[in-house]
Amino acid sequence: MSENRAERLCAFMKGNSFVWLVLILSLAVISACSNSENTNSVQIASAQADEVAASLYKKHCLSCHAADLSGLVGPSLKQVGTKLTEEQIIAVMNEGAKGMPSFTKMLSKEEMEAVAGWLSKNE
Repeated sequence: MSENRAERLCAFMKGNSFVWLVLILSLAVISACSNSENTNSVQIASAQADEVAASLYKKHCLSCHAADLSGLVGPSLKQVGTKLTEEQIIAVMNEGAKGMPSFTKMLSKEEMEAVAGWLSKNE
């Protein structure tokens, strides 16, 4: 009985090859569009996260590290992503370092992660 069923399926597919081709191409197009929308959403979310992080940096870090990250009282943060990982940047923000205060009372964990992620992109 299963051979009969398989034969009928093969006959159906052969007789409707154009329909199958259209179906497969439609699925491929839908899949490609879906991935494009997801990529755009991720890019928008990333841009928004960068804006939030830059705003937090301006509010809490700029006075010591300068608008261009070149450093004033604090060290330069240019290319900090090549020197420290995101986790290490978060640790410095949590613990403070060499005259820099801890930011645990000023920034939430999520805000620190946002700023550290943004800074770690500076390679």
